[in-house]
Amino acid sequence: MSKTEQAAAIRIESFHALEEFEQCVRLEEAVWGYDPADMIPRRMFLLASRIGGQVMGAFLEDRPDAVGFAMALPAYRGGLPYLHSHMVGVLPEFRNQGIARALKLAQREDALRRGFELMEWTFDPLEIKNAYINIQKLGAVVRRYQHDFYGSSSSPLQGGLPTDRVYAEWWLRSSRVEWALRGEAQRFDVVDRVEVPAAIYAWKASSGDRANAREVQRRNAQRLESGFARGLAVLGYQRSEAGDGAFQLGCWDESHAR
Repeated sequence: MSKTEQAAAIRIESFHALEEFEQCVRLEEAVWGYDPADMIPRRMFLLASRIGGQVMGAFLEDRPDAVGFAMALPAYRGGLPYLHSHMVGVLPEFRNQGIARALKLAQREDALRRGFELMEWTFDPLEIKNAYINIQKLGAVVRRYQHDFYGSSSSPLQGGLPTDRVYAEWWLRSSRVEWALRGEAQRFDVVDRVEVPAAIYAWKASSGDRANAREVQRRNAQRLESGFARGLAVLGYQRSEAGDGAFQLGCWDESHAR
């Protein structure tokens, strides 16, 4: 199946009923492997849908149940209402088929229809693929770092490390986002680079090598926060043929949000 045919086969639906939210709970468990204490219950998905947030499911033509979902909550900061996209997950066996991107685009379409200018979410800066998609493919920018955002996590994906996160700002109407969605890279002067080795995944998964992952996390947190304090923002992300990732920092100005 071609990428065009795959995209056509993906269907995104808004969820409103408890039975639909139950699918989100099952997907949440399958994607992240949380302990019960860390799971978001179906009532939280119900609440999100009823207070102005978003709950969406992704379907493929040959499957009756959702293979992915997204959940966002209404938020307010600095005098601006926005949507915080708290979760986007796709079953492991259906990844790399454009499903997560289809969910993000559906979120953007709905947000624009309702008058929102901004969506935000957090992501682990050690996750190379997520960083590449968020920054390079969707056009998000990063200007803030939060240490141990969620406290300890029961998800094996975290590898026992602190839940450090960066904030993705997705300025929905900006030319930067429009260019990214068309596959056109924005030109800017790269002032600094912060690198993430591809080996980070193996290090996180191995108790014997976890100290290496912690050191990368510590070092990169320091460098990113230093850049943000100097008025820089993450405006690009590169991946090497070997799978290494690199945040590209440039000077922030308000044109990046327009």
